[in-house]
Amino acid sequence: MDLLDAHGRAMDVFDRAVHKVGISDWDSPSPCTDWTVKDLVNHVVGEQLWVPELLAGKTMAEVGDKFDGDILNDDPIGTWEAAAAAARAAWVEPGALDRTVRLSFGDTAAREYCWQMTVDLAVHGWDLARALGSDPGIGDELATALLGFVEPQAQAWQGSGMFADPVPVADDADPQTRLVAMLGREPTGAGI
Repeated sequence: MDLLDAHGRAMDVFDRAVHKVGISDWDSPSPCTDWTVKDLVNHVVGEQLWVPELLAGKTMAEVGDKFDGDILNDDPIGTWEAAAAAARAAWVEPGALDRTVRLSFGDTAAREYCWQMTVDLAVHGWDLARALGSDPGIGDELATALLGFVEPQAQAWQGSGMFADPVPVADDADPQTRLVAMLGREPTGAGI
């Protein structure tokens, strides 16, 4: 699967979930330890807001604390939609994937950064859907593409604080189950 296609599909996973959030859901727990539904959406919106800035060549220091705190304001879904549209436009700009971005851990190929953001969207879309009791719908094709990116790096990520330890699953588990379990999620949604 092409990276931009995977990114678009992952964005759709999160978008479908965020549009299911009801007024009474914002303070509900999510599968992400210590995060409510609002905290989770705020995190993903913040990640999207960084994309145009970093792809335009800005450093993290230049952006500063612009996206810290509660950035959802009084319109969380509208804020998500605007941030997602701006991020997507930045990614599909000609040559965007050939750039270098300056992340907290150093210069990184934009293509690598896009894969990271794609995984983030899909897995947090899963988190959000699970918090709401709905089907995450990552799908086998997208999950398989994301596994291709995650599997070679999963062991190196352990202990980094980015993800909880992998959760064991059956050898014949579907790609979505393997993906979320590899990134420390309980595939059955237990504990929510």
